[in-house]
Amino acid sequence: MKIANKTFYKRHSVELERFLVSENSLHIINENSKSKIEDDVSHKIYLDPEKLDYKQIEFSTKYDTIIFTDIIESGTDIYKLLQLAKENLSTSGKLIVTSLNTKYIHISNLLEFLNLKNKNIKQSYVASKKISNIASGVGFEYINTISKQIIPFRLFGLGTLLNTILELIFFRFILGLRTYTIFRNNESKKIQKSKSIIIPAKNEEGNLPQLVKRIPKFNNCEIIIVCGDSTDNTLITSENIKKEYQDFNITVLEQSGKGKANAVWEALRETSGDVIAILDADISVEPETLVQFFEIIDNNYADFVNGSRLIYQMETDAMRRINKFGNRLFQFLISQVTSTHLTDSLCGTKVFKRDLIEKIFWWQETFNLKDPFGDFDLIFCASFTGQKISEYPISYKARTYGKTQISRFRDGLKLIRYFLKSFIVFNSSRSKNG
Repeated sequence: MKIANKTFYKRHSVELERFLVSENSLHIINENSKSKIEDDVSHKIYLDPEKLDYKQIEFSTKYDTIIFTDIIESGTDIYKLLQLAKENLSTSGKLIVTSLNTKYIHISNLLEFLNLKNKNIKQSYVASKKISNIASGVGFEYINTISKQIIPFRLFGLGTLLNTILELIFFRFILGLRTYTIFRNNESKKIQKSKSIIIPAKNEEGNLPQLVKRIPKFNNCEIIIVCGDSTDNTLITSENIKKEYQDFNITVLEQSGKGKANAVWEALRETSGDVIAILDADISVEPETLVQFFEIIDNNYADFVNGSRLIYQMETDAMRRINKFGNRLFQFLISQVTSTHLTDSLCGTKVFKRDLIEKIFWWQETFNLKDPFGDFDLIFCASFTGQKISEYPISYKARTYGKTQISRFRDGLKLIRYFLKSFIVFNSSRSKNG
């Protein structure tokens, strides 16, 4: 009697959903695993490891994502497989290599010897670090490695519960049976992309004219000012700015919901640029620094650029002491969960590629987490879907008009709840219904 692997592959299929938000994806699957994988999104190629002829593998287009399932272990030429993937990925496309964790080689061999597990044909167990070394020679950039499923069985529901508990306890130790190693196509080519700048504005009448005046004039750039329900003349001022700066492509939106996060999500649906920037209206971040933010994306050095206020010395009164403490606490916690070493998680200035928009809405719909500012949604989603995240240090300035819209304790509690829920999302296997 063989040990059933239905639950193992079902969880694996659900785990892959985070990388398959875009339909422009390719899933290369071992033919022996064909019936086990549930994937209705990607294009698929099934390979027979015993009759693998690389010259016969045909790709119809360039893909944003390519996934290997049960291929690396069975392939006879890992370098050639990786090379084929790179040649058929878009400029910053992602390669996801899924493989059996080498920590369990001897257990797997024992189960096969006892005839409790199907024997693998020409199976080679290759550690993630070794795959990364080979991939770097092909021109891939290593992003991250995660693992899932310490207990790969349901056991009448007890196995699922036990698996979740163990995953959360040992999340730092890569103890899951299945590993997921994420690579990025490392092609550095400067492309001047069209740009959208989103400015959420509530009670910012006194800041907006100076802010827009200082925004550098980028080619093919639009500015979207989202006006919240203000007690001053923010909306009227924005309309006047639109009339004054005819050389800018300015759109003024009247926000239908509440909060900065809602303003950003409403504006995202109106953007047309290849690169999106979020810029706070209070001029605490100098708008001239957008040149460097955009340059990092244009050079393809990153998919997502996060501003950091906590590297340079900030102006006096720019941030309250308790806010500094909270920001440093959150950046530490987020770095632990996402394995992305950030120095600031709540800086309002963030720049990212357009394809993240679809992923953000998928993230929100799938996990239903409530973020009052949008910063956590953006960072967690970018990390969860395998984006390359970089930081740009900014000099943080004190506000000269108006007052902060942040409630330290109420919003802080919301962020703590968000963090706890996202910790579970990142570090436990999902079932089909979430």
